[in-house]
Formats: sequence, structure tokens, C-alpha cells
Amino acid sequence: MKNSGRDEQRKRAQGRDGQRKYGESTGNAEGQKDIIRITGAVFVSMGIALMLAGLCLFLWNRREDELAGRRAQETLAEVKAAMEAGAALSEQWGDSAASLAEGDPAIGSGRDAEGGTGEQGTDIPTVTVGAYEYAGYLCIPALGLELPVMAQWSYPRLKAAPCRYYGTAREGNLVIAAHNYPRHFGRLSKLSQGAEITYTDAEGTVWRYEVETTDVLAPEAVEEMTEAGYALTLFTCTYGGASRVTVRCRAGEERTF
Repeated sequence: MKNSGRDEQRKRAQGRDGQRKYGESTGNAEGQKDIIRITGAVFVSMGIALMLAGLCLFLWNRREDELAGRRAQETLAEVKAAMEAGAALSEQWGDSAASLAEGDPAIGSGRDAEGGTGEQGTDIPTVTVGAYEYAGYLCIPALGLELPVMAQWSYPRLKAAPCRYYGTAREGNLVIAAHNYPRHFGRLSKLSQGAEITYTDAEGTVWRYEVETTDVLAPEAVEEMTEAGYALTLFTCTYGGASRVTVRCRAGEERTF
């Protein structure tokens, strides 16, 4: 009888130990599930936040592109009007037009309200629109682009329009930079060899070019950008700014209005 009682007590103790261990294991499993659920919820929330951030960035860039394109087209119309006014003045007064132009705020000489004369310090014929001097305008039919070109460059100016970075059309070493907005130079890499480009300077001379090659240069390769011996170079930064997409062009025919 005594042994039977002891066996019964042992069984009850073992049962209690089993229940306790089962409860502990069940609790641990539930705790692990909670951790997994919380971790999953955190990752999902982070993914949603990143998707929203990407969407906001896309919408912001699209808005910037639309604004840049609209501003450029409005400015282009003013640049063309100023150039036509200068051509009319020249036709009417001949050699005296140059002296008359000095007193006309719409006709400049390469210096705008912020001072300076461009990257290489060259005075060039320009027209004035607002506070800035424009050297002419650029036409890239393959991309459906026609854009004004500022006479000087700076990062704030690039947000408004392409800028003359170096050289001149007449000297055969013109370099033009622009932002990578799709409505500026963001699609330069799509240009094929032989694509035609024209640049009309402020005096109305039309300079014709053909795409010869496309390069990718480092940001610090300034001499390679400006001294490569091409008649026209167009460039823009890649997204993120790590490199410069560079289109090199050979000269075609020159035509004057």
C-alpha cells in the first residue's frame, strides 16, 4: 500500500512537471510568433514608407521636369522675339545697329545681371530676357527638343535652361550643359550617330551638326570635356550625379538668316 501511494504521488508530480513544461514551451512558441508578427509588421511598414517616398520623389521630379519644360518654352519664345528685333534693327540701320544695340536692354554682349562672361571669359553676341543673357537656342529634332541656351552657366541657371559651358560655335569648340530633366538633356543617351542638331546664335547664324559619338565622363574630367576637339559637345549628369553623359558632334554646314 505504501509503495502504491508513493507511485501515485510520483505520477502526480510528473504530471505537474509535464504540464509546467508544456505551458512553458507553449508560451515560448507564442512569444516567438509575436516577435515574428511584430518584425513582419515593421518590415511591411518600412516597405510602404519606402514606396511612398519613391512615389513622392517621382512626382516631385515629374513636377520639376514639367515646370522646367514650361519655363524653357516661354523663355524660348522671348529669345526668338529678341533675336528678331535685333535682326530687324540690323537690317534697318546696318553698321549703326551695333551702337544702337548698346542702349537696347534686349540686346547684350555676353554679360548678364550676375556678371562674368562665361567659363572661358569670351564675349559673345547675346539677347537679354529678364535678368539673363542668352546666346541663342538649340534644336534636337530626334528628341523633339528646342531649347534656349544661356550665355553663361551656373547650377541655379541649369534649372531654368541649358547653358553655354565653354567655347563658341564660331570657334568650333562649343560645349553646352543642361540638367537631366527629360525636357532638357535627360534623354541625350538616346541620340544615335548621325542625328542632326542645329544651334542658332544670337546673330541668327544657324550652325549645323551631326552626332558622332556618345561618351560617359567622370565629373572631374573637365579638360577632356572641353578640349576633345569636337565642334559641339552636349552633356548632362546621370541620375545621382556620378557621371556625365556626353554627346560629341562634328560640324555640318553653316547657314545665316
